[in-house]
Amino acid sequence: MARTLARIELWNGDICELEVDAIVNPANLSLWMSTGVGGALKRAGGDEIEFAAVRQAPVALGESIVTTAGSLAARAVIHAVSLDRVRRTSATIIEAAVRSAMARAREIDATSVAFPALGTGVGGFPLEEAARITVDTVRDELERSPDIEHVIFALRGAAAYEAFGAALGPAERASAVGHAGASGGAAG
Repeated sequence: MARTLARIELWNGDICELEVDAIVNPANLSLWMSTGVGGALKRAGGDEIEFAAVRQAPVALGESIVTTAGSLAARAVIHAVSLDRVRRTSATIIEAAVRSAMARAREIDATSVAFPALGTGVGGFPLEEAARITVDTVRDELERSPDIEHVIFALRGAAAYEAFGAALGPAERASAVGHAGASGGAAG
């Protein structure tokens, strides 16, 4: 039986507002959530998200853990460690973090997952390259993730939205029905 392809959507807005099974947080090695997406998730969902993450430290670069989503609409937060001790990242780390996040999503039986642009905020990684790596890795992981029906690339701002749209390519971008109006939220 042929697998139904997961729906991929672009979202330009606040990742904290999404009603998905899991939101991916681009975490640092300590798992403290003070800035970027992590800070936004903690402010919106409560300190218990950070407390649950820190209790599971240390987590290696490229690995991920799952915590409660506190009062967010999501069911869980997947903390994908994509930033080193000095808050930098690389293509290899981003790819590993995305793969690990997808593995955790499978483990918790998620059918929907929201990814920000890992490493592009405080990590300073080039947006276009991060978009290409993330999109390609998610596509590859979807082959092993038959239960994941919906992936949202939750982005902030026109540049991130356009970079991920370009990484999807014209055909997939046309079918990635998304919300392009909002500009609030948090960058990874």
